[in-house]
Amino acid sequence: MTNFNFTEQSEANAFTIGMLLLDGFNAMAMQAFIDPFRSANYLRNTNLYRWHFIGLNNGMVRASSGMEVTVSEIPKPFELPFDMLVINSSWNTERFNESKLLHWLYRCQQSGSTVCGLDTGAFIMAYAGLLSEKRAAVHYEHIAAFRELFPDVTMDEDIFVIDGNTLSCCGGLAASDLALEIIRMQQGLELANGAARYIFHDRLRSGQEGQLPDRSEPVGYSAPAKLREAIIIMEGNLENLLPINRIAMQVNISQRQLVRLFHKHTGVTPVRYYLDVRLDRARGLITQTELPILDVAIACGFSGNAQFTRAYKSRFGETPSRDRIKGRVPFQFRSFPSFAGV
Repeated sequence: MTNFNFTEQSEANAFTIGMLLLDGFNAMAMQAFIDPFRSANYLRNTNLYRWHFIGLNNGMVRASSGMEVTVSEIPKPFELPFDMLVINSSWNTERFNESKLLHWLYRCQQSGSTVCGLDTGAFIMAYAGLLSEKRAAVHYEHIAAFRELFPDVTMDEDIFVIDGNTLSCCGGLAASDLALEIIRMQQGLELANGAARYIFHDRLRSGQEGQLPDRSEPVGYSAPAKLREAIIIMEGNLENLLPINRIAMQVNISQRQLVRLFHKHTGVTPVRYYLDVRLDRARGLITQTELPILDVAIACGFSGNAQFTRAYKSRFGETPSRDRIKGRVPFQFRSFPSFAGV
């Protein structure tokens, strides 16, 4: 159910978007979200949509890619000129967990603005109390951390979620899918299709589509179904570990066959792969949350700090406590990381 303004827009009643860019924001998500609206304006030869780039202060804000965008300081809530406020953030969202910003976001929503989060924007919405008992979406790399921090929010692997007057999206090119869905609901399928064609977006994906490919990787490589099933079982059992023979039974092959599949397609044993899945998930929690290290260890299937620290340092070259201090920077793994090697 939606309750924000999906009525048809006109130039006299343009739908206004405030794009709040926070330091380290996702530049691709920003452009992917705005460009369908730009295209819709062009195709209709009128300003159905208007947008403004805003920030915590006047001046320049730098994206994680190094791009810089000039922004105006956020207005007071009672001066808010936006139908929709879009929060665009990326890494280290805890930096923005401060009362002045969160109170402003709360007042914005209370004053009637729809609030939307791109990439990790849902973290900041949740800090502000805007997502309690709601559904949300973040980039898959941050799903595990979000679930630990906000258990009252339903976090699936959807590319975007519309829940009442809150919207959220995993970022990247999926931001175009959300924008096109807004255009479809406000202006109809014809303009949404036209805007999608104009930016060479080959289809309008529904929000319920998963963030990770079901059957093949984007460049076309496909892993055997049994191997993928086994990996999904591992990822679903990180705290309470399953024996490898039990996993083999669940995918209906012998343990020997499963070992052969892992060796052929990943180059490691199932035991090693399972350990790497757990450690990659642990690193996400170490570098993206303030959870106690022992809690992270237990959540990822380790019996205590000593065992966890040895395994962690062997894989990442740093102890968990050291990585927490120096590792709050992008790193190359996924929320369900080991699919990257399949």
